[in-house]
Formats: sequence, structure tokens, C-alpha cells
Amino acid sequence: MSRIGKQPVAIPSGVEVKLNGEILVFKKGSVQRELDTKGNVDVKVKDSNIIFASKSDDRKDRAFWGTYRSLSQNVIVGLTDGFMKKLEINGVGYRAVVKGNVLELQLGFSHPVNYEFPKEIGITVEKNLLTIKGVDKQVVGQVAAEIRAFRPPEPYKGKGVKYSDEIIIRKAGKTAKK
Repeated sequence: MSRIGKQPVAIPSGVEVKLNGEILVFKKGSVQRELDTKGNVDVKVKDSNIIFASKSDDRKDRAFWGTYRSLSQNVIVGLTDGFMKKLEINGVGYRAVVKGNVLELQLGFSHPVNYEFPKEIGITVEKNLLTIKGVDKQVVGQVAAEIRAFRPPEPYKGKGVKYSDEIIIRKAGKTAKK
């Protein structure tokens, strides 16, 4: 039984939620997000809460029950607070610059790496710290993962792009024979 699915999702002031058939529409100002429940879950909007219920005891329906509740909670958090990921760039000569909608990275290759990020994402650079902000949790995480994949951190010197809270386990280098 889903325990997360039982909890109602609170709708904060300033966010409008409407149910159009099987599609939940979230709106705050000019930003609008949609969530299609595909008929697996019963959804009700009462007062300032969204209540989810499983349509049957089928395993698939019970799985979607908690999933759609979590997805709708993430949409509301994204519209009110937004999501953020921080990346650190470590290495001699490694740096990043934002030029319009393109992130230019110098990561020790013979050429700069140009990464065009989506319009709904905001990236700021301060020294060696990249901050990625956005409304959609999945898109923010995907952009951060793609940037990190250009030069993942290596275990000997720790050079590369890593999440700010990531811990790199360092290895000892070669030692001379005795």
C-alpha cells in the first residue's frame, strides 16, 4: 500500500489547480504545467488540497498512486520555490562562461565545450561554481547530469565537474619500487 499516496497535496496561495478530465493543470502567473494521470488514479481537488486515490487494487494502479502524488507535489514546489543544483568545476584552467543561452566550458580539451541549455533553465557562474535553477525538477537534474558528463571527476587529483555535495573518494597514485 502506498503511504505517500495517502497524503493530500496542499495547494499554496497563488497557485491554481484545475482538473480537466484526466489532466491536472497547475498555473501560477504565466507559468503553466500539466500532469496527465492516464486514468490510473482518481484525482479530486477539494478546498486547498489535491487528493489521490487508487482506482483498484491492481499492482499497476497502486504504483501510479504514489507516483502521481509525488509528481504533483514536485510541480507545486517548482512553481512556488523552484529547484536548484550546484556544480563545482575543479582543475587548472577549467572555467565556465554563460553567453546568452549557451554555456561555454573550458575543461582541459583542445577546444571549448559549448552546451546549449533549455530556455526555462537559468545558469549562473561564480568563480568555479555553476548554479542551475528551474521550475521542472527533471529538467534541472538532466541539465546538471549532462554538464557533469563532459568531464566527470577523476579519483587521483579530483579534477573535473562534480556536484557541490558529491564526495570524491581519492586514490593513491603510483609508488616507486623498493
